[in-house]
Amino acid sequence: MPTLLTISIFLGLLTPPTNIKAKDNPNDDGGKINIFWTLSIDDASLDGYEIYRRAEKETTFTKLGFRGKGVNFYLDEEAQDGIPYYYKICAVKGDERAESELSNLVKSSPQWFDTSKINVLVFTGLFIFLLLFFINRAKKGIQLFIRRIAGLSAVEEAVGRATEMGKPILYVPGLSTMDDVATIAALNILSEIGKKTANYGTNVIVPCADPIVYTVAREVVKEAYTQAGRPDVYNPDSVFFVTDDQFAFAAAVDGIMTREKPATNFFIGYFCAESLILAETGATTGAIQIAGTDAVMQLPFFITACDYTLMGEELYAASAYLAREPLLLGALKGQDYSKAIIIGVLIAASLVALITNLPVLKLF
Repeated sequence: MPTLLTISIFLGLLTPPTNIKAKDNPNDDGGKINIFWTLSIDDASLDGYEIYRRAEKETTFTKLGFRGKGVNFYLDEEAQDGIPYYYKICAVKGDERAESELSNLVKSSPQWFDTSKINVLVFTGLFIFLLLFFINRAKKGIQLFIRRIAGLSAVEEAVGRATEMGKPILYVPGLSTMDDVATIAALNILSEIGKKTANYGTNVIVPCADPIVYTVAREVVKEAYTQAGRPDVYNPDSVFFVTDDQFAFAAAVDGIMTREKPATNFFIGYFCAESLILAETGATTGAIQIAGTDAVMQLPFFITACDYTLMGEELYAASAYLAREPLLLGALKGQDYSKAIIIGVLIAASLVALITNLPVLKLF
């Protein structure tokens, strides 16, 4: 039986596109169908192609869109899952139309898994395995190596110095809110410092720039004193809310440093332009200053004006470094090994890409 293409060629008419294939779009949440076709023999002189769709139980076609000449693909994003569809493509030249034969019957459906992201699944599984492996080792009492971080090693000395001088410790947890990772890390460190100040009987001053952070910080310090066995020493007024205005907060903290002259200043968390103001004022009082932030733009100011500065991920590793709890240590080591594996894979993939794209090396 002669096809539409054969008849069109024989009569010298506009030839339609052929080989219409429709497939469910892979790795999606449904509602999408891919349509492919072979270009018309007259493609060079066409205006383009019109795409039509008809449900199996319907009798009329619906126009979906238009594609220019030279294009043989269309993505139907308005299909309904579970409904079988036919498709046809029309070659268009002026008022002339040449309809293709119907495509195969196809219906869209959502997929449970995105197979294009299998690598993510593999690395996620590997990451979870490493976390559980190192947490288990830490719980068994096996010593896990963590490189020495100068700023955290100096915490004991800083708290001891404040105790010997009979002066308080100032701890500023940054300007950000509780949804900031740096603030969470700052409060974790505050918990460990709170335990040390409880054991030494040293007063800690914690001014806060956010009311929610203030509430959490107050509970963190209270819990730290309780865990240290010194709940009677805890002073609820040592943690207080100042203001959420940036430079008003900086002025208030500067005033505290000038009046109280703390022996040690901790600036841990997220900081902005007030970082140098705080650090310079603290330096003039002669205090030991330990800073830590993930705000890259503020690191130079802290490095210049403070005795020790936690940079980048040192801030996030601080709670594990100070507490030495198995869960934190195991999680930290698992993350480190996962990063090492990812870096190794990236380097290997880069080398493979480099070698396969160098004509000289392809000979080998």
